[in-house]
Amino acid sequence: MKAYQLVIAIPVLFTVQATAQQNSFTTDSHLNFLFKNAMMNRHYSDSDVRTRREWGQAAIAHFTSGFTPGPVGIGADILGQLAVRLDGGRGRSGAGGIDYFSQNSDGHAQSTLRKLGGRIKAKVGQTVVSYGTQQPLIPLVTADTSRLLYETYTGWMLESQDITGVDISAGYLTAEQRKSSNHYNSGLGRLFYAGARYQINSQISVSAYAEHIPQVIDKQFSSFTYTHPISTQQKFILDINGYNSRLTDDYAREINSGRSNIIWSTAGRYVYGMQSFKLAYQQNSGSTGFQYGGYRDKQGLGDGGIWVSNSYWSDFIGQDERSWQVAYSLDLTGLGLSGLSYDLAYVSGTDIHTSASSHGKEREVFNQLDYVVPSGPAKDLQLTVRYSRLQVSADAADYNRGGSDLRLIAQYPITLF
Repeated sequence: MKAYQLVIAIPVLFTVQATAQQNSFTTDSHLNFLFKNAMMNRHYSDSDVRTRREWGQAAIAHFTSGFTPGPVGIGADILGQLAVRLDGGRGRSGAGGIDYFSQNSDGHAQSTLRKLGGRIKAKVGQTVVSYGTQQPLIPLVTADTSRLLYETYTGWMLESQDITGVDISAGYLTAEQRKSSNHYNSGLGRLFYAGARYQINSQISVSAYAEHIPQVIDKQFSSFTYTHPISTQQKFILDINGYNSRLTDDYAREINSGRSNIIWSTAGRYVYGMQSFKLAYQQNSGSTGFQYGGYRDKQGLGDGGIWVSNSYWSDFIGQDERSWQVAYSLDLTGLGLSGLSYDLAYVSGTDIHTSASSHGKEREVFNQLDYVVPSGPAKDLQLTVRYSRLQVSADAADYNRGGSDLRLIAQYPITLF
């Protein structure tokens, strides 16, 4: 190559390379909107507990950027949320399990919610370190997205995929933003977590995580998943999950509880074409039931996350409780009804230890119908109808309450870029 050709080629090469790196920042940036209309109604069997119902309309905007060029890429994400209460006043709000709109000091539910958060992030290789508004999604700390608005945290997070097949997560969180409130923090002080998931091969994966909330709890989680293909239309999936928890003396006294709990579950699922059948068993042991979630200023933990098999309206997590589940799922796409699916489950729990006895019982029938519009102007619109019926024996009343739970949800996602 002649000298003048080399002089021309070098800046052109660097220009092309820089443009490609710049494109990774712009083309990897996305702006998504989610419009959600949701209603949740809980009617309790006990006559002294009033029916609770909350209904609202939400709009959620989420911008995620790519990363700037260079050995250390820099980016930023922004999350904006707005909700308007449509119903839930006049004494129908206040059920902790619904948690669409929190109550003010005068007992009235908030009429509107406005939230804005963001985070900055840096990337080296396949490792991302970020600070700001976070939505962790691991078995010990899960930012809840199942209600009207999203739950978020504030703090540091590390996520790495530099090792093939291994997803590493770690975090230091200093505040929890309640999904039903405009307040910045619901009482969380400090929360540490770390762990990893390892995809050993196409059939086997394992995971292990640990959490520490000073003066509150230490908790560990582990899991094993095995997928056995039988044919192109059939497979068997085995899931084993478990938590080990140890409460501090002070927190155990605060909630009038014992200190230790082990909960584990195992589930076998047989998938045949558009159908699947599941059988699961779950067991608690220790001096208390499984503790998770809630808000620190309401005597909760402030972590969130229960990744065991028998979790629907009830989580079947009473002290010493044992539970069995039979479930069936059907994807009606195979019958020409594209986007329509149905889930049915029956769970029975026994041996619940309470102040009244050691033989408390509960049982739940769960139904959920989902439809996602497959094409046309309303493509990706999701409609969900969920209904559960829960029965709890009288001697387990200080652990749980029976009744019916109805949820109607319409969600419409829009991607601008």
